[in-house]
Amino acid sequence: MVAEPDYILTTPCKNEERSLPELAESIINQTITPKLWLIVNDNSTDNSAEILRDFETKYDWIRVITSEGTKRDLSFHYAKVVSEGLSLALEITSVDKISFEYLGLIDADMILERSFFEKIIDRFEKDPCLGVASGSTAYIEADKLITEKGRENLPNGGLRVWRRECFIETGGFPISYSADSVSNVLAVLHGWDTKKFEDIVGIQTRRTGSAEGLWKGYRTKGESDYYRDYHPLYALFKFVKYSFTRPFYIGIAYMEGYINGIVKIRKKIDIPEVRQYYRKKHLEIGRYYAGKFKFKL
Repeated sequence: MVAEPDYILTTPCKNEERSLPELAESIINQTITPKLWLIVNDNSTDNSAEILRDFETKYDWIRVITSEGTKRDLSFHYAKVVSEGLSLALEITSVDKISFEYLGLIDADMILERSFFEKIIDRFEKDPCLGVASGSTAYIEADKLITEKGRENLPNGGLRVWRRECFIETGGFPISYSADSVSNVLAVLHGWDTKKFEDIVGIQTRRTGSAEGLWKGYRTKGESDYYRDYHPLYALFKFVKYSFTRPFYIGIAYMEGYINGIVKIRKKIDIPEVRQYYRKKHLEIGRYYAGKFKFKL
């Protein structure tokens, strides 16, 4: 019998006492157990620390560290916590001589299907060009399971797996607004494929970006798009799209964030090739829609 490839995980955690037990149960019961699961307690003020301490005591492959975070921040601070967690996980594997081929980032508000990693690693093994992949995120609303929409070549943020070679080659996890999206772009620019699999599911205990309310979540999306140099016309297109998505106010929240980027943030991501990638993609999308409506760009 051929042994399954090994993997390690990192999870950032900020006041997730309600979600942690179900997340842990879904990781512990995976058909393939991770070699290491490093959980970064981002200075939680609820009972997360006690829950995590219990996990660490019971399982020698679970380790917990505490960062010096303050309030919840889904922009640069989140990226910094994840980046440091993944870097420390690599250090631990080096010191403890833990071999692995894949590393994952799983947010603390996820519940994974039992064969999540078995399935996703199998896809990697079948496609040597695949560098980053994720499952699809679903959430329960009014007793219905709703799968969040997104393009199949854009892996989700808190439900992702990297091939080790790709992660190292692209410089690890970037510290940026929407660091997951920047990570996807860096993988593509280095010749790797990226993929989101609809048939591999992680259930989120709340809707993406809603940890502190959808208004703040979508305002952060707008700031992020400005920071990554999204073309103003493309931002306007997203504003219209969000304005026709329930709850309808998220379009206004998004545009407020984008304008806030122009007025207050001002600086943009300092990776020129990433900015060029976004501008080129948005021009292609603009030409596509202009062609449908017989405009010229």
